[in-house]
Amino acid sequence: MMTDRIQANGVDLGYDTFGDEHSEAMLLISGLGTQRLRWSVPFCEALAARGYRVIRFDNRDAGASTHLSHATAPDIGSLVAMLTSGQRPALPYTLYDMAADAVALLDALGIEHAHCVGRSMGGMIAQILASEHRARVRSLVSIMSGTGNPALPQAAPDVMALMMRPAPDPRPAGLPADAAFVEHSLTFARRIAGTAFPFDEQRHRDLLREERRYAHDPGAFGRQLAALVAAGDRRSQLATIDAPTLVIHGADDPLILPACGSDTANTIPDADFLLIDGMGHDLPEALNDTLIDAIDHNARRTRSR
Repeated sequence: MMTDRIQANGVDLGYDTFGDEHSEAMLLISGLGTQRLRWSVPFCEALAARGYRVIRFDNRDAGASTHLSHATAPDIGSLVAMLTSGQRPALPYTLYDMAADAVALLDALGIEHAHCVGRSMGGMIAQILASEHRARVRSLVSIMSGTGNPALPQAAPDVMALMMRPAPDPRPAGLPADAAFVEHSLTFARRIAGTAFPFDEQRHRDLLREERRYAHDPGAFGRQLAALVAAGDRRSQLATIDAPTLVIHGADDPLILPACGSDTANTIPDADFLLIDGMGHDLPEALNDTLIDAIDHNARRTRSR
């Protein structure tokens, strides 16, 4: 693994690479309020072993990348009201800016095109890449994501309440506030996990503490959430995607419901849909082989075109 930080699209992006730099590139895009660490090292190494140059990176406002701490996170209720009335609110940035970050990262690394894999909000960013920057995307995998279709069912109220509840300040590390922060995050992680795979509490604790060591920025979640909400219904753009596409969704996902994955697959021409029983809004290690097989199979579809 090689770790670095590079300027791209006016921000600095922290990233890691795995595998031979001359192999086909595979870009892994993280979700809302999370860091590249959510793509585990064993997962990345196993993908690299299939013959890919795997790149995981922190979106802006996450981990080791630039944080726009000077920008105030919009009030989500007011943002929704403005969008509903047809207004275009001023935002710190959009999902389209975040997709442009990914393109600029590829440019900075000298990569002409890549297989793009995104999870949750990262799936939406990957979709934008495949629709707005078609020449840069060899294949697309959208995991536990959606199209922004307003007619689809929404998450249960308790799930939304847990996601939106402010987290305790974890600083300084090691004091009771730190424990409260971890427990807060674990409660949400347990709620959105699936039913078929044991919840690995210690793994989640270790991951949360590692993420906190990289960065803690309470306003970043709100800024990323505003970009996600403002992206709206993207079905018309998704219908133009021509890269080989696989949509993966958990049948037990309580945050972005399975209907959202089905809608994504139905919107993108010729997309395959993999619905995994017992999977929630997470990627348990027990599914690594299943996911890697599916991602690899979809990437290899490009060779028959």
